[in-house]
Amino acid sequence: MNENIFRRNELLAQKVIKGLQSRNMTGYYAASREEAQKLALSLIPEGSSVTMGGGMSVHEIGLVDALKNGKYNFIDRDACEDRRAAMLMAYDADVFLSSANAITEDGIMINIDGNSNRVSAIAQGPKKVIFIVGMNKVCNDVDGAMKRARNVAAPINAQRFGLSTPCAKTGACMDCKSPDTICCQFLMTRYSRHKDRIHVILVNDSLGF
Repeated sequence: MNENIFRRNELLAQKVIKGLQSRNMTGYYAASREEAQKLALSLIPEGSSVTMGGGMSVHEIGLVDALKNGKYNFIDRDACEDRRAAMLMAYDADVFLSSANAITEDGIMINIDGNSNRVSAIAQGPKKVIFIVGMNKVCNDVDGAMKRARNVAAPINAQRFGLSTPCAKTGACMDCKSPDTICCQFLMTRYSRHKDRIHVILVNDSLGF
């Protein structure tokens, strides 16, 4: 990464962290993927039950492999015969891992979901939620964050899943009502009622979509 971009991201991350703190959420800065993984593991006590949605960023920093190989009860929905049962276990898990489709400079997160298991677990259920968020997800304001979620994250994910949606074909949101749409539920996380529940690790890297 260009040194000037790296420094800009470092400074911007501190602004986002202050915004998160004002919203009763805890923010952290990681200069690399490796540092982000260490930070995340420091927040997860051994023996914890841990699960996640479909966050690519969590995989990209190597956190999933570290949990599978460590002393944790990692609930892997993709390895379970009963996928629905595995997804429901998330609501009583000690830790839920996720990324964000976008985050504003003052700490508001936007997430869009198709099955809605991810956004519902973020909102309520797991004792702790840890977000892994690349600095490429930071937007000026809620309007910009919503546009990013709908016009960047959603089309790429629709293509990744091989869905037949207008955005998968055009690369931009068409505000569709396609049977394949993954824009079913929109969650704006602007404040945490419960202190120490939501933790956001900002990574000085481009992660996810």
